[in-house]
Amino acid sequence: MKLFIIIGAINALLSVGLGAFGAHALEGRVEAKYLDTWNTAVQYQMFHATGILIIGILMGNLPATGLLSWAGWLMLVGIIFFSGSLYILSLTGISVLGAITPIGGVAFLAAWVCLIIAAMKVL
Repeated sequence: MKLFIIIGAINALLSVGLGAFGAHALEGRVEAKYLDTWNTAVQYQMFHATGILIIGILMGNLPATGLLSWAGWLMLVGIIFFSGSLYILSLTGISVLGAITPIGGVAFLAAWVCLIIAAMKVL
């Protein structure tokens, strides 16, 4: 589906930009642990941006299944909650945001389960 290819590409673009920002603008300005947290957010955003791109390609080449759509949306939700909370935590130091991060992690896991089930049904 074209939409997921666009969403995935936008997130990959953002991940590269945010990674560069962290490496150049945050180094020496935030504690090392927060720079590591920032890098974790960037890494997971890129992993799941790639996953969303793959889902978009699969949707264009496989029989329709709602599971692929669910997987794509869940990956996007995961990026927002997981990576987003880590970005904000890194910049603000507000540790309560760490309570939001697992919601994104669960969304990532659910997305991958949807993709596995879709593959088992279609392939």
